[in-house]
Amino acid sequence: MLAAAADAIDTPLTPQPGDPSRGRQIVENRQISACLLCHSGPFPAPHLQGTIGPSLDGVGSRLSAGQIRLRLVDARRLNLDTVMPPYYVTEGLNRTGRAWQGRPALDAQQIEDVVAFLTTLRMP
Repeated sequence: MLAAAADAIDTPLTPQPGDPSRGRQIVENRQISACLLCHSGPFPAPHLQGTIGPSLDGVGSRLSAGQIRLRLVDARRLNLDTVMPPYYVTEGLNRTGRAWQGRPALDAQQIEDVVAFLTTLRMP
């Protein structure tokens, strides 16, 4: 289990820093992350973005990298009733598709890339 403070995982999951441009590609790709099914933000086709989760506009101003990382790894650590899927968990999951059993939805580098991208989304 990853060490987490009350509301953050401050230690990156990989020694290599995240790449914000790869992170943006991951967020925008519905087949990889599905982020935009629930969230909206500064992305093309706003009519195809979700409203279930909070907007990603300015998320880098609201949350630290560690806070974003924890929410991506497993938001259930903050709210057991969250609808946010755990992207870096392989145990304790229900109704997991056969292709995803035993592996995380995103690997450690993908998590770090998404964290790097989301921290760039700041309020003016």
